[in-house]
Amino acid sequence: MACSFLFENTLDTAPGVEVQKTQSKGKGLFTKQMIREGDAILTERPIVCCQFSWNRSYNYTACHHCMKSLETAQNMCRRLSSNYALELPYTDTCCVRMTSDVPPVKKCPRCSVPFCSDECYDVSMMQYHKVLCQGGRIKDLNHPLNRLDEAWKKSHYPPETATVMLVARIAAMVEQSDNPNDLLARFSQFLDTAHDDHSNIAHKLLGPKFTEQVETITSLFQDLRLGTEHMLKLKTVVGMQSMFALIGMNGQGIGTSSVSQYVTNVDNLTLTDEERASADAVIDQAYEDMEKVSGQFLNCEGSGLFQLASCTNHSCEPNAEVTFPHNSSNMVMVALRDIAADEEICISYLDDCQRGRSRHSRRKHLRENYVFECLCQKCEGEVGEVSETSEEDIGDDDEEWEDMED
Repeated sequence: MACSFLFENTLDTAPGVEVQKTQSKGKGLFTKQMIREGDAILTERPIVCCQFSWNRSYNYTACHHCMKSLETAQNMCRRLSSNYALELPYTDTCCVRMTSDVPPVKKCPRCSVPFCSDECYDVSMMQYHKVLCQGGRIKDLNHPLNRLDEAWKKSHYPPETATVMLVARIAAMVEQSDNPNDLLARFSQFLDTAHDDHSNIAHKLLGPKFTEQVETITSLFQDLRLGTEHMLKLKTVVGMQSMFALIGMNGQGIGTSSVSQYVTNVDNLTLTDEERASADAVIDQAYEDMEKVSGQFLNCEGSGLFQLASCTNHSCEPNAEVTFPHNSSNMVMVALRDIAADEEICISYLDDCQRGRSRHSRRKHLRENYVFECLCQKCEGEVGEVSETSEEDIGDDDEEWEDMED
């Protein structure tokens, strides 16, 4: 299969939805028919996706291509908590079976990165891995790709919402393509949305303290000599800032961690009050132990670009949610309530905890990580309310933004 056809057949099903222009948010996804609560709105595979840099650093083991988790929830909790005697309840609900049942992992013969199958290995080689494979230098800290990864990590601490390695994969796809101009034309739907003021984009994504890191990342892309002949944006600091805007505005978090999947499955079990309390106690303790040893647990494995789902706008009171029920990057968007015909479909870019914070905190997070100012009904309805922003959410620029909000 030629790379010029990589964008075809990524959308599995999307009955009754269409992309329309909105007055204030650019493109949006709308229903053409009534969608019932719990129904699947669309299913889609990413055009490109990549594991987060910090997840790799913490040894979260996932398929290099589809991000399928390759470690059981129990083994992951044991490793991240350093408690190798930990026994999780109801381990039969884990999406990854216990060690004896885990299928053999395919590894790249040159660099040993893991894949869940021969198919994922073959597709990655066809799309990007030929030029990104580091061979025996995968642990060489002086390799340009590793230096690029480290520069990004120093400017974007967890929890990550994007990764510069996604830009590297896009560049590699262009480099390997038999028709790079056609591939770039297909990527243009994402590139064209990254049109905000570049200095402001860098400020919101990385903060003014990280100007030097942006320059370093731009320089490292030159050392990689990857896609720069066709992607001129990768040659300048301003262009690199627009690429950060691309992954910030369009990237979709992909939740394939075996622990988060396991917890969801346990939550869905029918248990007595006593059984539920017992299970919750073990799981809560596991999270506490993991945080003490390894830091905040990273529920999201990575991010990707989805051709249709990327058109779905944010709301702090969403009517749909993105799920990954197949332990891979294959996404299913599900209705959270009945959605009327001609109504816009909105998801939340925030997790449950973040959605419960004040308007100021929510908008600050969305500004810094997704490059937009939220104007959803909930945020507009809370104008003038007293902010309950916690001290850790307050930054040097908050007074300026509060003045703009008022």
